Amino acid sequence: MRFIHAADLHIDSPMRGLSTYESAPVDDLRGASRKAFRNLVQTALDEDVELVVLAGDVFDGDWPDFNTGLFFTNALTDLTREGIKVVVLAGNHDAQSKLTRQLSLPDGAFKLDHKAPQTLLPEQLGLDVAVHGQSYAVRDVEDNLAAGYPNAVPGVCNIGVLHTALTGREGHANYAPCKPADLIAHGYDYWALGHIHQREIISTDPWIVFPGNLQGRHAGETGPKGFSIVSVDDGEVTSVEHRDADVVRWTRCIVDASDANSEADLLDLVRSSLTKAHTDADGRLVAARVVIEGSTNLHDQLHSQRDAFTAEVRARAYEAGDVWIEKVKVETHRAADLQALRSRDDAVGTLLTTIDELRNSPDELAAAYASKFEKLRTKLPAAALEAGVDPYDEAVLVRAIDDAEARLASLLTEGTLG
Repeated sequence: MRFIHAADLHIDSPMRGLSTYESAPVDDLRGASRKAFRNLVQTALDEDVELVVLAGDVFDGDWPDFNTGLFFTNALTDLTREGIKVVVLAGNHDAQSKLTRQLSLPDGAFKLDHKAPQTLLPEQLGLDVAVHGQSYAVRDVEDNLAAGYPNAVPGVCNIGVLHTALTGREGHANYAPCKPADLIAHGYDYWALGHIHQREIISTDPWIVFPGNLQGRHAGETGPKGFSIVSVDDGEVTSVEHRDADVVRWTRCIVDASDANSEADLLDLVRSSLTKAHTDADGRLVAARVVIEGSTNLHDQLHSQRDAFTAEVRARAYEAGDVWIEKVKVETHRAADLQALRSRDDAVGTLLTTIDELRNSPDELAAAYASKFEKLRTKLPAAALEAGVDPYDEAVLVRAIDDAEARLASLLTEGTLG
């Protein structure tokens, strides 16, 4: 058999603030979550899928109107009419909505209970599968729900469904916390997780999978988004395959201005980056945030003529294809002769030499980050983490120190700190 595992559909997510963006394709963006779910439904119908498991946050809190619920139930009816069973777990966003609790699902679709862990047995599903899970009764679930899940049913494929942050993930509330070992102990064949919007495979023995969300909703949710198709043979999971479902592809185009001798050169680099993003998106609308960084003699011009430069970037986006520029961020700094500054026999030279040594010692750099900034990082709001980078990643740390060094050198060159 084959089943689909998806999570975090956020159907009709409001995409607040879109009207403030210049020339935003509002209709395309606001309709993207519905189209992404229709892509999932069509895949299930086309590829002989027998079960669809939705691991929470089907909706985005209270619906704007009843049409949201009607759209969802109609889509489920398209599945169940063809004999495809559907299991729905309510996540933290679903628990916020009074309307979600009143939603009636078609025959062949099951919503997991919120009062206690529930098992849907093979005879209920008409499949050689047992599905275990518990919906959220309230938004803020701080208990380890997995601890109460039942043992595996012998002789069939066992699927656990859980909306959780596991041991915690950047930018996501730490709901239903647990450890992978807690899940493995149940003896299930597959854990269908939700809540984390980035695809992540935690384990393959057994399979513990976050499929990511179905459609990116903002500049912090970049890259391909979709669901997993899972193949089961004789009760054993044999393959887990990601499928794209998104219709709008969010991306960050980071352009290094260091090698650009003129604004025309820089705009050529921007166009190349946007063209690649459009190609990689396979015909989808691209929503791009363009970030210009690096040491450059164009720094003053870019900052003083920001609006004019942004207009030029939007023109290059039009040339690149179906690309919308969500935002242009100029994060450059003035070019400085770092080698000459490092060779100085004074405090400036000592400071820059120390920075250079730190950059070439990843362990010391990570230790310095942990000791100085870990407490600050844990206090940052989710919105501040929307860039979606791991601050412990060596490449991220080195890039940060490169940027800090260049900015400091720029100030020293101007004499601001001298």
